[in-house]
Amino acid sequence: MTGTFITRRGLLFGAAIASSIIISNVPLFAQSNATSSGASGKLSIGDAARIAARNSAPAQSAQIRIAEAEARVRQSRASLLPSLDGTASQFTRTLNTASFGFSLPGLNPNGQIIGPFRVLDARAQVRAALFDFGAFARYRAAGAAVTATTADATVASEQAAAQAATAYVQALRAEGDFRARSEDSVLAVDLLNVAQAQLDAGTGIALDVTRAQAQLASTRAVLISSRAARDRSLIALDRALNLPAHTPLTLSDSLGRIDSTATPMDETAATETALRNRPDLKAAEARIAAAQQSVSAIRAERLPTVSLVGDDGINGLSVHHMLNTYEYGVQVSVPILDGFRRSGRVQEQQGIVKEAQIQRHEIEQQAAADVSTAILDQRSAAQQVDATREQLRLAEQEVSQARERFRAGVAGNADVITALLQLTTARTAVIDAQTNFQTARIALARAQGIVTTLP
Repeated sequence: MTGTFITRRGLLFGAAIASSIIISNVPLFAQSNATSSGASGKLSIGDAARIAARNSAPAQSAQIRIAEAEARVRQSRASLLPSLDGTASQFTRTLNTASFGFSLPGLNPNGQIIGPFRVLDARAQVRAALFDFGAFARYRAAGAAVTATTADATVASEQAAAQAATAYVQALRAEGDFRARSEDSVLAVDLLNVAQAQLDAGTGIALDVTRAQAQLASTRAVLISSRAARDRSLIALDRALNLPAHTPLTLSDSLGRIDSTATPMDETAATETALRNRPDLKAAEARIAAAQQSVSAIRAERLPTVSLVGDDGINGLSVHHMLNTYEYGVQVSVPILDGFRRSGRVQEQQGIVKEAQIQRHEIEQQAAADVSTAILDQRSAAQQVDATREQLRLAEQEVSQARERFRAGVAGNADVITALLQLTTARTAVIDAQTNFQTARIALARAQGIVTTLP
């Protein structure tokens, strides 16, 4: 099976009446910037999908969101680990003896100011949670959020892969159209050569030459437009692969490759594959699990927490007379009333769970519909390829017969030009049918969540 080698070198047209066309078709291999992204040597549809899934901007952004979610897990885990704080202070204080609440001998019973005096204090405080069910539930909820974020990242990668595969097929289509228009131009040049030769020999008429020149001019205009479309498709492929524009690539797949085994005969099995592998369905399930964990975390906040607390340090009036003081013990905190804030949060999260469940059901239904549509499109496109190939065979036969009659001088070139137009239409129809087949093939892989497994 031969591949299609796409290059960006253009066509050089001669200045003679019989304008000959020179087509350069030397394959260009990926340079260093493509090699660094994995696009070295020949590039298949599957290679393009995997490169985009790894290197596209949405995929890279999704990986950053995963790192952010993992950082939130570490933040929530901190509530379960001991904390240690250190403080050091120096301040000057005065006291009103009346604020003691009792009288001391020698002091004015109505109160008097003592001081100012300086107090130095240095100590450390430690706190460790022994039983904190709310913090543990929040930690688990954060872990579930990481799973959901990872699933969302897979969705972004799969979408980027599908877009790159589609851009690959469009590049193949543009190259196929360019080759077809090049072949049209070759025939137009041959027609002009024959008409001119017959005119020079005195067996032809000037009208045939004018018709051939007009046909060649029209073909050249279409060819120039086709070449520009091909170049644009390659730029779009570079963009889908997150490569710099005009990165040379060698595409190894062929637009005309029709793999009959790619169309699954068992739609039920294909649907089961979709329900098992689709990343958006996995992401919906992960969001449900994360929301349910959040509900559990909020409810766990109603439970008592048991903590070990300790405070140890030295203080005194000067650094030469510092005494050790400490306190330690077990602290139990029991939430009693928070204005029904937790109840509202639970209700909110339960709504999120129900919404995620509805989304999951919708994705399941959409997956089945996507698989059915893709299989239908692929089978229809395969039949269209067969039909258009037969149309092309007959158009080529018509051109051959019309050229023989024109060369023999028994007919003008009007029949040849008409046959050429039919041949152009047939070639375009074959390219469109092949493009539809390959696009449906990608759509089926996307529907099943296996774009990155394409060969």
